[in-house]
Amino acid sequence: MTSTCVESRGEVLVLDALAPPEDAQEVWGRLDANAPSVAVVLKPDHVRDVDLFVGRYSCRAFGPWLFFRGDAPETELEDLEPGVELPGGLLALYDGRYRMETPLWLPEQRALVFADALTERDGRLLVWGSRGHENRVLPALRKMLELPFEHVIVSHGEPVHDRSAFERALDLPPFRE
Repeated sequence: MTSTCVESRGEVLVLDALAPPEDAQEVWGRLDANAPSVAVVLKPDHVRDVDLFVGRYSCRAFGPWLFFRGDAPETELEDLEPGVELPGGLLALYDGRYRMETPLWLPEQRALVFADALTERDGRLLVWGSRGHENRVLPALRKMLELPFEHVIVSHGEPVHDRSAFERALDLPPFRE
């Protein structure tokens, strides 16, 4: 699984934050030197280590308002939904999956960040199959092509892809577990 840390407009944001092991002093040192000001949970089952980051860095936290039983954070999260602009200018997008995920547009980095809407398998970026794939998800993802992104970051598999991989993924059969 992948977690993303991004600096944008003077803010440092951790997205779907996964804490490094306590003995990973180099990583913690970099985080401590440029402390996150915002932690973002993109998906209800990606709570991960948001409480740890909020406790350690006293950062603001954003995320969904609905969680799975036994997987809710202790931290009170500010609402994250399509159209919300986060500190640093990151914009929450709609992916057609009805609050199961809120991907982000990072304008300074020209990147899209996804939790599980897309995944990498066998070297290919794929849309993760879900209900409404053809009539909701694909149209929502195609709308993202209006954004001038160059990079796509996903949580599962190889994390960084380019725009052409995203475009190809929209025409491939969906990934199904």
